Amino acid sequence: MSPPVPIGLAPGAMLGILGGGQLARMMALAAADLGIRCHIFAPEADSPAFDVTARHTIADYDDEAALAAFAGAVDVVTYEFENVPAATAAFLAGRIPLHPGARALAVTQDRLSEKSFIANLGLPVAPFRAVDSLADLEAAVAALGRPSVLKTRRFGYDGKGQVKIAPGSDLGEAHEAIGRFPAILEGFVPFVREVSVVAARGLDGAFAAFDVCENEHRDHILAFTHVPANLSAGASDAAIDAARRIGEALGYVGVFAVEMFVLEEGEAERIVINEIAPRVHNSGHWTSEGAQTSQFHQHVRAVCGFPLGSTARRGHVEMENLIGDAALHWREILAEPGAHLHLYGKRDARPGRKMGHVTRITGDGV
Repeated sequence: MSPPVPIGLAPGAMLGILGGGQLARMMALAAADLGIRCHIFAPEADSPAFDVTARHTIADYDDEAALAAFAGAVDVVTYEFENVPAATAAFLAGRIPLHPGARALAVTQDRLSEKSFIANLGLPVAPFRAVDSLADLEAAVAALGRPSVLKTRRFGYDGKGQVKIAPGSDLGEAHEAIGRFPAILEGFVPFVREVSVVAARGLDGAFAAFDVCENEHRDHILAFTHVPANLSAGASDAAIDAARRIGEALGYVGVFAVEMFVLEEGEAERIVINEIAPRVHNSGHWTSEGAQTSQFHQHVRAVCGFPLGSTARRGHVEMENLIGDAALHWREILAEPGAHLHLYGKRDARPGRKMGHVTRITGDGV
């Protein structure tokens, strides 16, 4: 039997967070502003979130004794990453409110279920086919053509677990490159830019979206986010409406992001949905200084049953990810007028590792 859903916790409550990375760290800092204490559960002893919380548990996600003790010590549980094991989510949801719920995890952990869910809502998505064998891949490429992208159904992020199928690509080698795991093939989308909607849905069903932001990737990793996006009013409205419909269909509670492609068709623009992230999101980091309510404060508000905050933008905003050695320039960034530096407390600045970010705000909120 599922536990009762809390309607509005109060300051002093304990929020449990699965995962101890930078998203959990920033979530815990925001929770402290609202008088909410946090307890982090993560298997890594050097988790950055441990530095800013009074309580943490170091244990594997399949350690039921540790999970039971964790559930008994908190009032509600959330998570910072979408690959929480299904068994872990089910175990906790049977003992303590879990937001976002297990359905959001189940849908978004598997690219095939996610694409099917989006398509069944009548929302635009790239053409796709399931691939469980080399024969499936050959049939899918024949149907969708080249170029196309082969992606594992599970555990891919920042360009991992995927390979481009170009003219001349050997399909056997491509299938081997993803480990012959269950996959999907996505047809080519001739997009001109990438955008995302970061939004929140409360326990009471209230919905609030931040302005659509435009994202620039380098080596498959988000490098810059610009707000507002270079997007027509009609396409922006369609993007936010799509996020609203997704949140409602999932019965979602918390902050989530919907990543989208922008296509130009003559003088018109339209959006095609790429994927859903059931958590606070890298492209929403600009909100820490660039919006009236940050995505992290908004997430804590949502999962604790507090009223959602204003998503009004404070100006034109740029967020720059600090990847690897870029974080070593912290002194120059601190000396830059108007720059807001966030470092994640990670010790090793490895190539491709997100070490921090900086936001810059100019102009007003128009």
